Amino acid sequence: MHGGRIAIVGAAETDEIGVLPNTSMLQLHAEAGLNALRDAGLTPADVDGVATAGPLALDVAHHLGINPRWADGTMVGGCSFLLHVRHAAAAVAAGAADVVLITHGESGRSRVGAPRWGGANATPAGQFEAPYGAITPYATFTVPALRFLHERGMDREDLARVVVAQREWASKNPRALRRDIVTVDEVLQAPEIAYPFTRDMCCVVTDGGGALVLTSAERAADLPGGSRAVYLLGSGEATESAMVSQMEDPGSFQAFRRSSAEAFRTAGLGHGDVDHLMIYDAFAHLPLYGLEDLGFVGRGESGAFIADGHTIPGGSLPVNTNGGGLAYTHTGMYGMFAILESVRQLRGEAAAQVPDVEVSFVQGVGIFFAASGSLVLSNRGF
Repeated sequence: MHGGRIAIVGAAETDEIGVLPNTSMLQLHAEAGLNALRDAGLTPADVDGVATAGPLALDVAHHLGINPRWADGTMVGGCSFLLHVRHAAAAVAAGAADVVLITHGESGRSRVGAPRWGGANATPAGQFEAPYGAITPYATFTVPALRFLHERGMDREDLARVVVAQREWASKNPRALRRDIVTVDEVLQAPEIAYPFTRDMCCVVTDGGGALVLTSAERAADLPGGSRAVYLLGSGEATESAMVSQMEDPGSFQAFRRSSAEAFRTAGLGHGDVDHLMIYDAFAHLPLYGLEDLGFVGRGESGAFIADGHTIPGGSLPVNTNGGGLAYTHTGMYGMFAILESVRQLRGEAAAQVPDVEVSFVQGVGIFFAASGSLVLSNRGF
């Protein structure tokens, strides 16, 4: 399943992202799925595997007229789609499926056809965190973010610099929701949402979707778009507690460390081989965690690494080149869009294209600090 034996042959988003009050969640899945199949030169009749998170995989399959022999409904929040890629690769390698369609669609802003927001319930988090206000992401992420900054002698300016860097990328992307260049002072002076986060340190809220089509590298070579195939070199997944209060260490996410280490190991590559990095960034602290926990910089070095310009256009390690969840789009589960940007960069089709990208690393987080998925992708098979 690794080493370039499985290929992403279709990758596409919905025609529009942003505010789509006339499009339901299921329609977003269908539109993205059909766009990805068209990109691959395939049709629903070619698909025998379906994976998604949110609605049931069987509902998406039925809506598209697909009767799959393999289905995956793994749901671990925003990084679910990274796990779907890993699971689909295993299925294709094992012969359980030949062509797998992975779809995502959320009416995150307009809430058309979307489930109601959940409240406190009988889950551990519902009993032991929700009564104290730890319900929304921006409220739940505050404690680990403050711990991270405190232990490293960093402050809110380091969070603001993440936003500033990613706006540089977003300014080059016509589909990004927030495209204005900002300064550190402007980010810090924006309305406060939940300390230490100001508005610009929190992700945008949008509607939209995306999809991927996976098959074997052998079959990819016979498809019309085979020359644009992107190959899976390595992957990893890990989980911790669904409660932030039960993290092993709020200042460092152990699931990030575990899944990324497995991805590097299975790919047989090191950090120096990575040309491009996508880190799920629902909030401004996550790229800081990602840079350190994935091992691209040492403990406490993430803030200075961004401040020195390494992650911006022309930097040594381009990060979140579509603008990320902070500026590009964030429907509620952002992981699909991070994968799609990596695919675009590897195909040479990105709005803000980085030159000579051959290896891209995608890192996702799910349900606050509960789950992690990592992918190593390349435009050359190994």
